[in-house]
Amino acid sequence: MRSTILTHFLCLLLLLFFSNNIRADEIFVVIGKTSSVEKLTLKQLENIYRRKTLIGEDGERWNPINLSANNPLRIAFAQKIFQQPPEVMEAYWNAQYFQGIMPPYVVNSVEAMLRFVEDTPGTIGYLLPCQVDDRVRVILKLPVSESLENLCKKEANLH
Repeated sequence: MRSTILTHFLCLLLLLFFSNNIRADEIFVVIGKTSSVEKLTLKQLENIYRRKTLIGEDGERWNPINLSANNPLRIAFAQKIFQQPPEVMEAYWNAQYFQGIMPPYVVNSVEAMLRFVEDTPGTIGYLLPCQVDDRVRVILKLPVSESLENLCKKEANLH
């Protein structure tokens, strides 16, 4: 809890010092701090989120999680790794479901994603730079074409 407050305070300080110059044009892919995974490629990440790769090289089962389908961060993430928005992936998941493959679990907030990644081995998620704290470890940075800085500003204003 204390680290979350500190993280949000630091985000707010950055907003005050840099006002409109804050950039959020990367999405950070995160895993738990105790995971032995050091790095992933974009293709590996896509396969994990499509549930084509279920087990990592360390033998741990991958557990990808998503934010809700209408969340702007999830939309940008899906566009980056699938080159499609989340709603287009619905047809893919309908077909996978009939083969017994479930889509990634959905959490309703950034805080829920942080806690889930921290507490559940093998879980992989994604956050904005201003949302990352010491509970998770960044293993991949995904540059995105549109800036997501308004999400960072909104996050800082909430706390």
